[in-house]
Amino acid sequence: MPNLDEPSPQAIDLAAVLHALSDPTRLAVVRQIQSSGERLCGAFEVDVAKSTLSQHLRVLREAGITRTRCRGNQRWVSLRRDDLDHLFPGLLDVVLTASERRTRTDVPA
Repeated sequence: MPNLDEPSPQAIDLAAVLHALSDPTRLAVVRQIQSSGERLCGAFEVDVAKSTLSQHLRVLREAGITRTRCRGNQRWVSLRRDDLDHLFPGLLDVVLTASERRTRTDVPA
């Protein structure tokens, strides 16, 4: 299985990146990759159906935030940290820091 399509570094669009990072589930996926590195598609700890997770992973990949590498019948997801930091210095750090701060201050209903 070939690697999936993703934008070249020059084609990564700020609006697409911000849109992809605006969803709490996608932010959770990005935080998990940031903290533990490349992960199998099925190894994310999110409270959504597999089909919904697949859609979130597609949005992240098409925005240029993640790279999906196929190995046999497995798909591994990693951050395109170097590309993002080169194009939008500090953006990912700011978004992840704000997201973690919000997660720590959220009080269960």
